[in-house]
Amino acid sequence: MRPRNIENRDLPPGVVRRKRKSGKVWVGYYYRDSTGKEIALGSDLSKARLKWAELEAKEKPVDLTTMNGIFDRYEHDVIPKKGERTQKDNLAELKQLRPTFDGAPIDSITPANIAGYRDARSAKVRANREIALLSHVFNMAREWGLTERENPCQGIRKNKETPPDYYANAVVWDAVYGMAEPELREAMDLGYLTGQRPADVIIMRSDDTEGDYFLVTQGKTGLKLRILMRTEVGENSLGQLIREISERNAHHPSKYLLINKHGKRMTKGMLRLRWDKAREKAQQKAIEQGDPMLAAKIGGFQFRDIRPKAASEIVDIGDASLLLGHSKQEITKRVYRRIGATAKPSK
Repeated sequence: MRPRNIENRDLPPGVVRRKRKSGKVWVGYYYRDSTGKEIALGSDLSKARLKWAELEAKEKPVDLTTMNGIFDRYEHDVIPKKGERTQKDNLAELKQLRPTFDGAPIDSITPANIAGYRDARSAKVRANREIALLSHVFNMAREWGLTERENPCQGIRKNKETPPDYYANAVVWDAVYGMAEPELREAMDLGYLTGQRPADVIIMRSDDTEGDYFLVTQGKTGLKLRILMRTEVGENSLGQLIREISERNAHHPSKYLLINKHGKRMTKGMLRLRWDKAREKAQQKAIEQGDPMLAAKIGGFQFRDIRPKAASEIVDIGDASLLLGHSKQEITKRVYRRIGATAKPSK
């Protein structure tokens, strides 16, 4: 028997791969029947294998119908297109899901199985995130033609979540700020004035400007923002801060706003090290002054709490939601506004 072309050895019997170049390489799959006629199967290998199985009246390939293969494809095709932090979270979530679902045929999974997974997980909040990812995996599998069943995650009750409510008041802020190195103070100010996530703050650059605006692209969502640096009367607090940082860094070649005294840009590790050091000093000072309650509050302060502090201290919730990049004000109100409404005394 004549051996198959080496390029087609990974394909089912009777299927061939065709390639064309027109700026970029196009790949298509074709099924050659008993008469020699070729039938187009499309450019998606998984869908091509499914169509081949139908034409040959065979069972669908096992690796396309069990969750193991579907998870593999999702990890290969979908996750890399997400933000860096989301990729990391999704990979951790898949790691939790695989032991339970890897060997299951996709059409065998029921809502009861999903609910059982939810109830068995000790990390209740993480279980919600994992089920949300599993739901997206099912939706993608439907798009890929790997199942025609309804998504079994739909309608599954989520575990109750209590949003974080830590709020760093002025006393706590000043305590840490007072012990911070210059570049950490600048990081805190940038985080507060822009309302952005720590990962976005440390990559801000002096050339992220356009006229009167400071340009931000959120790493998690890809959302683009233009934050005002000037008003009719001149520079605002953000504009002044960026100018002062740029002037201080002028003798260094780096365009990053947050750099150390040697001109090296701030990394996550550097930020964490400086934050822990300043917080520890602030705690120790509070203890020495006989205020263990303040020391405890300082100990709970994390850099990521600066974002909700900003959201809480902007009077108009619409402005707060816009600065944080939320599509719905309800998210800002429920998760990030951590101080109560302003009320007047009885007299």
